[in-house]
Formats: sequence, structure tokens, C-alpha cells
Amino acid sequence: MHTMNSFHNKVVWITGASSGIGEALAKAFAAEGAFLILSARRIDELLRVKTILNLPEENIFILPLDLANTSGMDQLTQRAISKFGRIDILVNNGGVSQRSLSKNTPIEIDRKIMEVNYFGTIAVTKSVLPHMLKLKSGSIIVISSISGKFGFYFRSAYSASKHALHGFFESLRMEIYNDNVKVLLVCPGRIKTNISVKALNSDGSKHNKMDESTEQGISAEECAKQILKAINTNKEEIFIGGKELKAVWLKRFFPKLFSKMIRKQKQE
Repeated sequence: MHTMNSFHNKVVWITGASSGIGEALAKAFAAEGAFLILSARRIDELLRVKTILNLPEENIFILPLDLANTSGMDQLTQRAISKFGRIDILVNNGGVSQRSLSKNTPIEIDRKIMEVNYFGTIAVTKSVLPHMLKLKSGSIIVISSISGKFGFYFRSAYSASKHALHGFFESLRMEIYNDNVKVLLVCPGRIKTNISVKALNSDGSKHNKMDESTEQGISAEECAKQILKAINTNKEEIFIGGKELKAVWLKRFFPKLFSKMIRKQKQE
């Protein structure tokens, strides 16, 4: 059962906390009385979120982090731990999307997307993991996508990076099960965020357009609410969104029909 304030005094580290689902999660955890470590590349945006949250200075820590360059990861983790003494929940939310055809996408862009979404995420996780294993408690939350379950137009590298997360974190979940460290994979469908605006085109520039389908998605706040509930109830994987989630079921049970239907979807 979902009890209020079950995250009270828990230390939560959120990557990609400067907008979208990450920002909504920061608000949701703050409302439950958690201590927050907020990471993203843009310090000005992190400070904007901090201002909105209006938490006492000792309850929040801004820790800029670039997932494309995690060479100094262990020092960052040390700073995070020394601020609050521990990390109870790690939310791997930072990432970048894509809006380009495979044939037009230079391999450097594929590598960049994989570096941020996959290697960046596992670098943070591997840095925090020894600490959680020592405490014999903790939760690792991974914001994947329904693109982690099937490919789609203009998303080859993005979808590949999300598929990779599933392979890694499903393996990790088994390995650390007896250490009482939990892993939750979150697969959002259409959520109303700036993900499409910030997505990379084939030349590496920003897409700068809100997809129509994203515009019609559920709110990031509703998404955050469902994530907190899933952590509370020890879920291993959840899907969040609207009717687009039916595609996951369709692919599993009727793959041929799925292929036919997905090809007819609007390319955006």
C-alpha cells in the first residue's frame, strides 16, 4: 500500500533533474520529505529547479554531471555521499533522444547517444553500487522507454541504447537480489516533456520541435507519481503512458501484426 511520506529522510540522487521527468521526480520526492541530490549538465537549470523546490539548504545538493564524460565519476559520488552520509535511491533519468534516419546518421552520433544513455548511466550506477551493497539496501531506478522494447522510425540509436539498459539492468538485478538492492526499469510511452525538442538530428544539432504525440502525452507529474508508487511496491518493471503501451503487448503476442501496424504509424 502507498503510504504517505514513505520517502521521508531518504537520500535520492536524480540525474537529468533539470527538466521533464527528472524535474517532476524532484518535486514528488521533495513533497515526501526526501533529501535531494540533483544532477544534470546545466547548472542554471538545476538552480531554477532548486528555487522552485524551495527546500532548506541542508536538504538539497546541486551536483553538475555530464553523462557524456564520466571519467571523474567516483569523486562526484564521494561528494554526494559526504553531503548526506548515504544514497538510498539512485534515479538514472538523464539521457538524450534522437530524430534521424539510420542511413543519414553518422556513427559518431550513434556513439554519442550510446555514451550518454547507456555508458553514462552504468558509470553512475557502478559508482554508487559498492556503497549500496555495503549498506545492504538501496533502489536503482532506470528511466528507459517503450523504445527499449521495440524500435521505431528515427530512433535507431536511441532505441538501441534503451534496449542495452534492459540487458544490463536485468542482469544486475539478479546479481544483487540477495544484497537487498532493488532495480526498477521504467518504460514511459508518451510523456509531455521536452524530450523531442532536445533530441539529436543526424548532424548532432537539436531537433527543436515538439512532436505532436509528445504534446498529447500524459504529464510528467503523473509519470513521477506512478514511479514513486512503483518504488514503494517493489515493482521490477513498469510501463507509463496511454494507448501506445498496447504496442508492447502486441509485439510480444502478435509480432507480425505488430510489424504491420507500427509501419503505418506517423513518422515524426
